Amino acid sequence: MSIAENFVARSRYWLTKEYPIKIRRCVDALPGQVVWARPNQSSNSIGNLLVHLTGNVTEWILGGVGGRSIQRYRAGEFAQKDGAEASTLLHNLEAVLKDADSILAGLTEKDLERSIVIQERETTVLGAVYHVVEHFAMHTGQIISITKMYAPGKIHFYEDAGGVARPTWHKGTALDEAPH
Repeated sequence: MSIAENFVARSRYWLTKEYPIKIRRCVDALPGQVVWARPNQSSNSIGNLLVHLTGNVTEWILGGVGGRSIQRYRAGEFAQKDGAEASTLLHNLEAVLKDADSILAGLTEKDLERSIVIQERETTVLGAVYHVVEHFAMHTGQIISITKMYAPGKIHFYEDAGGVARPTWHKGTALDEAPH
């Protein structure tokens, strides 16, 4: 596998497997009313973050990389004080991630080198994919942190066994492995 193929494969994995599974586990651990609760006035709710992640992947991957015509009101993603239920927000995000995965699956090394402009920024397809993965990771971490505030002890992603953090987040998913 080439470096380009590995980069695309790992990006697809993070965006369609690990991050969404962790986000779903967080949302499932929360009481419904907490999804739009803000820890303080300068923070976002999990609802805001789910809407924002959907917008970001739509703009950067479907639009920027995939060439689709996209209309996005980014500031509105953060201005919302309430909105759809968590299940709808997750469904919307997962639908966009499925579309994005189709685009990512078709990328070649030559595609990764292609110059594009997103949000008036010049980048490459590789730069755009890298941005989306790191951005998704950051907001996944915020969702985990907010969940730990509102539902202490309800989520746990790793067990320490012999000094090695073994993932538990994938239990019950297609990524589930035989016990260690």
